[in-house]
Amino acid sequence: MGVYDEIRAAIIDGRFPSHQVLSESFLANEFGTSRTPVREALYRLEHEQLIERASRGVRVRDSSPEEILDIYEVRITLEGAAARAAAHRATALDLARLRSAQESMRDADAGASERFNSNRRFHEAIWEASHNPTLIDMLQRLDLHLIRYPTTTLTYRDRWEEALQEHEELLEAIERRDAERAREIAEQHMTGAREARLQMYADAE
Repeated sequence: MGVYDEIRAAIIDGRFPSHQVLSESFLANEFGTSRTPVREALYRLEHEQLIERASRGVRVRDSSPEEILDIYEVRITLEGAAARAAAHRATALDLARLRSAQESMRDADAGASERFNSNRRFHEAIWEASHNPTLIDMLQRLDLHLIRYPTTTLTYRDRWEEALQEHEELLEAIERRDAERAREIAEQHMTGAREARLQMYADAE
């Protein structure tokens, strides 16, 4: 794992929390490398919008509610495109992985972390089944920002049960090679997640 991957992982898993200021010298010492690869890594991370420039180095960015909702808006379209492509291109192995991911979701514990991770594995399986590297890259970049957000919609009210049902319908559409129905379900699924997030914000006020 290179220094870029190590710094990114530290940001995503919360070891470097939002607003923490990071200097090149600190990171070079932390990861046992020189400042040149650190500088290159920071440039990439800034491009991915995980960090921003600060007076004494860089600062881990915080995702605002508005930004999170913007991400959902884009992701609704991209998830629909991935599902449509998966219905056209999924191999037998892809379908087996999707079915396995869905079964893992059904067996997941009630905790937020287990639900989040099992849900993410299902979505990643759809992305991979699209066999579209550009689409996969774009979805992964969007996912980076949601990973850092501390609260999942999957523990909110009945969202978990709704997500399981939506995933089952989506998987069945992909298995039937019904591309337009798969796209429609995927977009409805992500719209439901966005609406749950909006309600969570409203409840917190």
